[in-house]
Amino acid sequence: MSSLLVGVRCVAALGPRYSQVRGVKRWVRPYLLMLERKKRLEGPPKPVPRYQQPSFDYHAEILAFSKRLNEAFSTELLKTAFVNRSYVVKEEGERRELGMDEETATLNLQDNSELAQHGVDFTVSYITNTIQQAFPNLPVVGVKAVVDYLTSQQVLGHIAKNLGIDDLTLSSECPLSLETLQRTFYGIIGALLESSGPDTTGIFLQDFIITELIGKDLFEIWSVRDPMSLLVEQLSQRNVSPPEPRLTRESGASTVLPVYFVGLYCNKQLIAEAPGETIFAAEEEAARVALRKMFGFAENRRPWDYSTSRQGTGNHTALNTAC
Repeated sequence: MSSLLVGVRCVAALGPRYSQVRGVKRWVRPYLLMLERKKRLEGPPKPVPRYQQPSFDYHAEILAFSKRLNEAFSTELLKTAFVNRSYVVKEEGERRELGMDEETATLNLQDNSELAQHGVDFTVSYITNTIQQAFPNLPVVGVKAVVDYLTSQQVLGHIAKNLGIDDLTLSSECPLSLETLQRTFYGIIGALLESSGPDTTGIFLQDFIITELIGKDLFEIWSVRDPMSLLVEQLSQRNVSPPEPRLTRESGASTVLPVYFVGLYCNKQLIAEAPGETIFAAEEEAARVALRKMFGFAENRRPWDYSTSRQGTGNHTALNTAC
């Protein structure tokens, strides 16, 4: 009996000989490899519009969009602003394929063409007037270049995506093109114009479109091939003699990385100075610096003043005084 107890104690002390091991079944690895090969062969799944996905309340999302922007939209107008013509054509075509007659297949749904046109007209007019007031010395060609940049498909499409407009847009395209996003955004502007009036819509344009000018250089927006000729033309309109370029400083002229500083003088006063890898490049850059000062679009200009919709004019005033 005592020997039996000793054996039991020894077995208990040593523990069980076999313990359960957690692991992955043998079929898991080949199954996952098969799924990966199938995914590579078939490619990624086709994108599905947000309004076709489950757990999506379109009416609630429209109201939430209006509240996010803190704007008083008419709900019906806002819904119309998101409806593109391609969506109406697609839905009517699918109904005809199901055998519906022409009268039943026709949707009682208005697209955003009219609202988008109202939005285009107001946006271009408002931004043009605002830029002309903010930069009175900027020529007509420069104003048009700035307006074209702010109303381009890239800028408006970027704004629309960040506002979540692509999730609510009804269109036959998926993913949406920049043209569709631009047209839908114009439709929203048109809906706001008819819902809240031009004053509120103007503030909306200032908040979301004109702010895209922050941190932008004038000549990134407006391509000028010969800045020196433009500077001479602008100075002649102000009855000022042409600028005289002079080499003010240079360094490393005999090395592979030389730098030259060229200054432009009007009536023996320095109006602009800029560096360049060559004397010609420095002269062109100095002309651009002078044009930025003259047009009030310098790098150190004041931030946008929303109270008066006018930009500070200290830079081009100093330039005109120097000339």
